[in-house]
Amino acid sequence: MPKAKKSGKRKNFDYSLDRKKLKKKFIKKYNPRIENPQIRNAWDDKKSMTRNLQEMGLAFDPNRTLPIKKQRLLGVAREARETKAPTNIVTKPYVVNQLEEEAGRPEKDSKTLSSDLIEYAQYMIREHNDNYKEMARDEKNYYQDTPKQIKRKINEYKRCHQEHYNAFISSLAPPQPTDQ
Repeated sequence: MPKAKKSGKRKNFDYSLDRKKLKKKFIKKYNPRIENPQIRNAWDDKKSMTRNLQEMGLAFDPNRTLPIKKQRLLGVAREARETKAPTNIVTKPYVVNQLEEEAGRPEKDSKTLSSDLIEYAQYMIREHNDNYKEMARDEKNYYQDTPKQIKRKINEYKRCHQEHYNAFISSLAPPQPTDQ
């Protein structure tokens, strides 16, 4: 009776594989890092993803949570056919409350402009006030911006640096004569 193929072959160690890296890669794939701190703190590694999210009051599958009712051609008794979805017990409602609170906070506008662009906008306003066509013909308009582009840059400066812009405009105004 013939032997099975490669049954007696000795296994060779593969020196080109880094077992430590492979283990880390495997762990990273099956235990991904949860970015949201509220969910990460409430997460239980011993439970499945579906179970964890149910306990937090979150939906694992939105199609199951909010099913789209199919319209029937015949008005057959729909009430009798519809089945009620099982109600899930939420044991960690604080997670949803924290997520709602975080979502309700106003987002901070972190957009800023470069110092060069601020200087450019200030120079154009100082020299030409609101005449954008004149600004486009100015020799300091190195990038040959059109009047619309210059207007957009100045409006961006006004929006991003409101206090800075107001202080700049007040410094441009001629000093008020004092009556004595």
